[in-house]
Amino acid sequence: MEYILIFITAIFVNNVVFSQFLGICPFLGVSKKVDTAMGMGAAVAFVLTLATIVTYIIQKFLLDAFGLEYLQTIAFILVIAALVQLVEIVLKKVSPALYQALGVFLPLITTNCCILGVAILVIQKDYDLFTGVVYAFSTALGFALALILFAGIREQLSLVKVPKGMEGMSIALVTAGLLAMAFMGFSGVDKGLAAVFGLN
Repeated sequence: MEYILIFITAIFVNNVVFSQFLGICPFLGVSKKVDTAMGMGAAVAFVLTLATIVTYIIQKFLLDAFGLEYLQTIAFILVIAALVQLVEIVLKKVSPALYQALGVFLPLITTNCCILGVAILVIQKDYDLFTGVVYAFSTALGFALALILFAGIREQLSLVKVPKGMEGMSIALVTAGLLAMAFMGFSGVDKGLAAVFGLN
């Protein structure tokens, strides 16, 4: 039940975009089409899950073992950068269309604070490896959900007449704010579920 609670909390209650405001750059940049948003969501899910496993191992068996905790951020960034390069090479071979659609935002996963933030949070929350992977994958699903919802709304907005002063990024930011407020409706769900399953 603890894993189900982490899963629901990471996706809805503490959504990485709408509650923690991480990963805003790709959220705004790759959300014009649902197809691109789904591709970016999948790429982030893959990198985030894999990065959490690798960074956890590095933290426990290298940094902690040799007293090099102060190198955590640099080590994690290097791991994330290497994994993004791997994803880039695979996407270029497997799906050139998606690779072209993601454009500059694929290398930007390297500097996506969502990836680094989750890798550090797993260590700070003192999760074991499996719990950390569940948390990372759930957070990635939350990011993908936010991205796809936002992309769907932006696709619909492109079909309607918007006042001239609200065109482009203005209406996108207002929409993002409304979505964030909608996700606030999930606050307290985690505490209710914890009480129901006796996980307090």
